[in-house]
This record gives sequence, C-alpha cells and structure tokens, in this order.
Amino acid sequence: MVGFRGDIQGLRAIAVASVVLYHAGIPFLSGGYVGVDIFFVISGFLITSHLLAGIERDGRVRFASFYARRARRILPASFLVLAATAIATAIVLPPLQRVGAFQDAIATALYVPNYLFAVQGNNYLAETAPSAFQHYWSLGVEEQFYLIWPAVLGLLFFLVRSRKAIGALLVVLVVVSFVLCVFLTYRSQPWAFFSLPTRAWELGIGGLVAYVVTVQKRTLSPRVAPVVGWLGVTGILASVLLFNEETPFPGYTAALPVLATAMVICAGATVTTTGPGWILSRRPMLFIGLISYSLYLVHWPALVIPQAAVGYETPLPLAVTVAIALACVPLAWLLYKFVEDPARKWSWLARARPRRSLLTALAASLIVVIVGGAGIAVTRAIPLASGRSAPQTVAEAPPQFTEFVPSNVTPSLWTVEDDNPPLYADGCHRSFDETTGEGCRFGADESPTIALFGDSHAAQWFPALLDFATANGYAVETYTKSSCPSVDLPLLRNGVPYTACDTWRANVIADMQADPPMAVLLANFGVAEPVDRTTDYTDAWGAGLRSMVEQLQAFTSVGLIADTPNMGETPSLCLSAHLEDTRPCERAASEALSAPTRQVESEVADELLTMTIDLTPFFCSDVCSPIIGNEVVYRDSHHMTATFSSSLSGALGDQLTAQLPQGSGTG
Repeated sequence: MVGFRGDIQGLRAIAVASVVLYHAGIPFLSGGYVGVDIFFVISGFLITSHLLAGIERDGRVRFASFYARRARRILPASFLVLAATAIATAIVLPPLQRVGAFQDAIATALYVPNYLFAVQGNNYLAETAPSAFQHYWSLGVEEQFYLIWPAVLGLLFFLVRSRKAIGALLVVLVVVSFVLCVFLTYRSQPWAFFSLPTRAWELGIGGLVAYVVTVQKRTLSPRVAPVVGWLGVTGILASVLLFNEETPFPGYTAALPVLATAMVICAGATVTTTGPGWILSRRPMLFIGLISYSLYLVHWPALVIPQAAVGYETPLPLAVTVAIALACVPLAWLLYKFVEDPARKWSWLARARPRRSLLTALAASLIVVIVGGAGIAVTRAIPLASGRSAPQTVAEAPPQFTEFVPSNVTPSLWTVEDDNPPLYADGCHRSFDETTGEGCRFGADESPTIALFGDSHAAQWFPALLDFATANGYAVETYTKSSCPSVDLPLLRNGVPYTACDTWRANVIADMQADPPMAVLLANFGVAEPVDRTTDYTDAWGAGLRSMVEQLQAFTSVGLIADTPNMGETPSLCLSAHLEDTRPCERAASEALSAPTRQVESEVADELLTMTIDLTPFFCSDVCSPIIGNEVVYRDSHHMTATFSSSLSGALGDQLTAQLPQGSGTG
C-alpha cells in the first residue's frame, strides 16, 4: 500500500494546472493537454499499488469494496458537476445544440463519453465548438480501467499465483496497447485519443512502477533517484511547453510525458533531499493537488458555457478566460470541501455494505439518463420555424434572402446536418483510409463524361451537377475523398502525414488516364495543413493546384469551381435560436469569402484553365445569409445542403454549357 506522497500530490498539481491553463488559452502552454496523460500514469500507479497490496494481504481482490470506494471517491463530485452543467447548457445553448448536450450527459452518466466522442470523430485538440461534457472523456477511460483491471489482476493471481506473471501481464498490456495507439493515431486519431485500449498503456506504465515498487520492493539508490526525478520533471515541462495542436497525439509522442511522469514517481519512492520532491511537496502544490480532481471537473464547463453563450465567432479575450480559470480554484475548493471529501467519509455509505454505495451510484446514473432522455424529447418537440412561409427557392444573383425561418423550410433545422449528397450513402465518397482510385459513374456508358474531383467540397456539388448532366445527356464520374483536395500538395491530418490522400490522388489520375473523361471539374476546401511549413501556404496551394491541372490537361479538359462561402459557425445552430429574425446568423461577404486560396486559385485559373465556374453571386450579396427562399443553404459552417445544391443546377449548367468542349451532350 502506498502511503501519502507529497511528490505525487505535486504531480497532480502540475497535471491539472497544465490542462486548465491550456484550455484558458495561455499561449506558451501549447502542450498543456498532456496533463491528462500525467493523471493516467498516477492513477495506474495508485490503483495498481492498492490492488497488489490487497492481493498480498488477503490473497484475493475484494471487488465489492474496491468498486464501492471508487464510487464514493469519484462519483459524487462528478455527478454534481454533471447535473449543474446539464442545467446550464439547457439554459444557454440553442435547441439544436441542446439535444447533443443531453446526449453527452447521458453517455457520461453511463461512463462511456469517450466512445461517444470517438464515434462522433471529435478532435479534442482542435474542436471549435466542443461539448461542455467533453472533459469527461478521460474519466470515462479511468472508470473503464477501474472496472476491468481488478478483475484481470484477480483472475491472474487466482490462476497462477505468480508475481512474475503479474509483471509479465503488465509488460504485455503496455506493449500491445502502445502499438495499437501508434497505429490508430495515424489512421483514426479520435479513436486513438479517446478509447481505453489505446490509452491503457499509460495507466499500465504507472502499474509497472507500482509492481516494481510494491511487489519487487525495488527502488533507486539515493544517488541516482534525484537525477531520474529531475530528468522526469524536465520531460514533463518539455511536453507542456513544446507540444502543440499539430503534434501527432497520442501516438509515440505521448511516451515523453508518460515516461517522464513514471520517472518522477519512481524516483519519489526513494527519500532524498535533492530530488524534485522538495518542490512538488510545497504547500501551494499540495493544495492544488488536493483539489485537482474537483478543479478538473469544474474548469471545462466554466470556460465552455460562457463561450457558447456569446458565440464561438466571438472568442472570449485571454484576460477573461484566465480570470475564469483562476475563479475555478476557490470553486473547486468548495466542491472538494463540501462534496468530494465528505462523500468519501459519509457514514451512511462508508459504514454500510458496499452494495449501498454501488446501488446509489446506479440510481444516480438512471436519474441522469431519464432526465436527459426527457430533455431530448421535450427539446425535439420545439417547432424550429416561425409561423410564416416563404416562396420556393429560385436561384438568382443576387439571392433573395429570407430573414426568418419559414414554416416550409427545407430541409428542416432538425435534419439539416444530415442533408448530404447521395455519394455518402452510396459509398462513393471515399473515407479517410480508403485509397482506391476507382470512380462512381452516374449515367449511360455511352454518354460523354464529366468528372468531379476533390474533397467534400467537390462532393457537395454533385446534386447540382447530376441534375444538369441528366437533363443534358452527360454522365457524371465522381472522385471525392474526405479532407483530400485535388491539389498536388502533401498534407497533414490530425498532425500526421495524410499519406492515404497522396495515394488516392495518384490512383485517381491513373484511373482517369485509363479512360479519360470529356472534362474534369476540380472543387476543394481551401483550408488544410501542409506537411511543409517552410513555404507560404497560398504559394504552396497555388503550386499544388498548378501541378494537378497540368497533369490532368495531358489527357482531358479541366475546370475549377470556386469554393463556397465559409460561415464561420454552423448556421442552423444560430437559426434555432433566432427563428423570427435570422440576421444575427448572417456573415459579411468580405469575411465569408476571405479564404487566402481564393485569389491564388483565380490566378491559376486565368493562367491555365479554359473553364471556371463561380456561383458566389448566387450565395452572397454584401452579406452571406443562411436561408434563401425556403431552403437552408448550409448544413454546417462551410458545406451547402444537398437541397440547395440541387437548386443551383440551372445556374451551374449555364456556366458549364458555355465552356464545355464543343460537340458533347444532347442538350
């Protein structure tokens, strides 16, 4: 059993301070998110130490008592903050966002928020409108570890009764989980970030230290321990200061803060006067470490909810976010003083059989699930439209904006985010990992073919292009892939090289060369992360576009579709809060059309292309507004709805017809 260790309390202080100040936006703490990894190692060390000591003492794991103690330790404060956050989001968030918040609260109450966020594909490090419950992902990982790990250790000890077998199991766990973590970081970063199997190695490293210290009774010599401890502190600080949102994470880079934390813990098992323990055990560090759990719980909603209230298009000033973060310290102390600490000692639970604590935890979960489900039902019953109708949408320039949400709006605000082109349902829009260059053909084999090539901003034009092609005797061949523009430029995705994109582009060119289309239209989202950061982004984009055009022009005609406006945030969320007056949801055209790649694309088009399609005047006048006629224009901040895309088929066709190679089609 590990007694009180001030150095570990100080590590907790570093971990929570890193996370809180990183979320508050302190610029030089760009890697503050590694504080969660520090917590994982500490938890793995303490829990494994406790379990191994119990096995040594009792010859078995007392499961009910263990789970009851963990429930009393973490759940009262967690559920209180959960309930308060749910109430605050119900008040502050617009109806569309409120439903998602209730879903997140339910997942949190069921101890699986990390998997919900993994399924949703959230990038924790770059999300612009994060869930107020998103910080619970790390608690979900720990709770799942607490559920599984005692059973694993208990079963292993029962079967083999060997100390060496426990050590071997820990090594295997760490190796397998680490390999999986590295693999998935480069293929599905959200799953690598949020899931227990890819994070278990971090807790397992802490478990290995516990095994060495608790079971093997091995510690570092007084001469070596301070060196190891200070090296560990250096590694932690390097991670916090040098990592950033572009660092591939968790992956192999997470090994630095994890191993550094393990070094500090291992060194702290040897009593010395020259190691980092004398700093980590200072009173301020001990205080922050004492309230670290409560501070972690309260800081995220305290930062996120005010930002949601003012809107993500208006970021809170750094002075405000830092003030909020500092105000969370006394708030966390109150939570610790009156909830977290008393709940552990509450005689009604602590002196009763473990099942009382466990049943109380189950009841709390059920209450949140029931209330959250009721909140979803009530919210979905809200009519997200005014009482007025609007005329049918007619594509014209300048557009006729509707400054209210009409009763005949299409798609409805409840379904707008799912109004995707049929390419997605058909499996024709390639996912991140796919590299096949084969296109999807729509139309008769003998018809002249127009190819559509690019990322999701190309896919969004498919309804308009297909309607035009069908009416005029053309076929459409689609080559689209998520976050992979038709620009010859190596890119990063979630901080790692997006090699699947490079392979896919090469395969697409080979496929088109084998059976050249009459013409190929390029369309792309001009926001990306190039691998090479030494070259100006717009210059690199222009060079990549020029290279792609020249490759394609060797065997076909090439056209470029100007990108759609970027509204900055998802308009439907704003619309659901402004049913009678949608003007707060507009964006100035100068801002919505400010992507730096627009100018360089125009220059490349003037230089190399014979076909250019620009329907910007059909989206914007001096402003870009989210409703034209009776149709919602955007399904998110920068993709148009499939419904609105179809309405542009005539306008798209007019520009295409005038520029397509002569003698093609029947229209």
